[in-house]
Amino acid sequence: MFKRILGDRSGNFGMMTALLLVPIIGTAGLALDISDALLVKTTLQGAADAAAIAAVAENSAGVSEAMQMSSDGPLTAAIADATKIFVAQAGSGMGYELVSTDVQVVKTGSELKAVFSYKAKVPTTLARVLGQDAVTVSGTAEAVFQTQTFRDFYLLLDNTPSMGVGATPADVARMVNNTSDQCAFACHIVKDGTEDKNSYYNLAKRLGVTIRIDVVAKATAALMDTAKSMRKSANQYRMAVYTFGEKAEDTKLLEVASLTENLDAVQTKAAKIGLMSIPKQGYDNDQQTDFDRALKNIGTLVGAAGTGVSAGSPEKVVFFVSDGVGDAYKPSSCTKRTTGGRCQEPIDIVECTALKAKGYRIAVLYTTYLPLPTNNWYNDWIKPFQAEIPKRMEACASPGLYFEVSPSEGITNAMNALFKKIVSMPRLTS
Repeated sequence: MFKRILGDRSGNFGMMTALLLVPIIGTAGLALDISDALLVKTTLQGAADAAAIAAVAENSAGVSEAMQMSSDGPLTAAIADATKIFVAQAGSGMGYELVSTDVQVVKTGSELKAVFSYKAKVPTTLARVLGQDAVTVSGTAEAVFQTQTFRDFYLLLDNTPSMGVGATPADVARMVNNTSDQCAFACHIVKDGTEDKNSYYNLAKRLGVTIRIDVVAKATAALMDTAKSMRKSANQYRMAVYTFGEKAEDTKLLEVASLTENLDAVQTKAAKIGLMSIPKQGYDNDQQTDFDRALKNIGTLVGAAGTGVSAGSPEKVVFFVSDGVGDAYKPSSCTKRTTGGRCQEPIDIVECTALKAKGYRIAVLYTTYLPLPTNNWYNDWIKPFQAEIPKRMEACASPGLYFEVSPSEGITNAMNALFKKIVSMPRLTS
């Protein structure tokens, strides 16, 4: 009988299944538990990032404390703020046990650095059959703020003929109602150095119509006052101003003001920026808005991007103001249909991407391209991609540095707001 029992093989499948069931369930459960742990880590990492950035934000208690310190050291107010932010962002009832947190916010010279680290345990479910009661997750977030970050600003202002449109819907309507062809553009016609007194540019002046480029010039000049009021030393911010050219016969990157810390001189020159002139209607098939060339040429002027920690290593910021519609000769690389090689398109972001890859930050102020329903050219060529213009302009900008200003808003206020955002934004370093 004993031999028969030893030789009996019936029921093997059931026994093997029973033996393998534990590791199978444990392995499957571990995968699910790890997935849950990753979700918890994502939540906690986001909370840590928010805490680190908040600790050294320009208007934070930590920065205020640092400004009053005569020497380096920890910032107790910032540490307390970071902890509160982390707790608020992390939430509760997420199915984890917070094991530990550590916050260090220290002032070293002109740099404030916040480091927030955390560790938590996420209880397991099915993986417990393998003896795994919890999965540990941890992470660190760092943010840096320069109490005196040095920056060079290169303002690239679109002054091409499309910026001769009325600055507001009321200005557009006034031009349309006072021109035989219902034209909303104040074309600036200058031939052989002689101003055409009958051009729509002069008509706009007689009618008291404000055109877009005039508002941009005024806003750029006013921006210098903002920069002067916010800088902590005379050489903290340097400015240079460029346009797309003075006249259509010689379109090129035109230096209005070279890079300098003398913002009063930049202000005087910027206030005189005018609309690009054309020798006649339809000159060069209206191909004067070459964004690719302008942005590429700016890249050759800017030089290597610095860290901002000293006047000898300034950050580089391209401050780009435009209505976002390119009009240039691009017979093969245009993103939209062409006519005779003429390319009308929302800005192609290839050169924007190249600048950002060099370490430059791009701040974009999009002056909303106004619909012109009475204009056949607009209806045929621009209206089909009107909705894409702001999306492309935002894609050109560095994260967080895009601003659209509608006709009913003030371009001066918009430029100031974007500038303030640039100079107050802490950098997340990890």
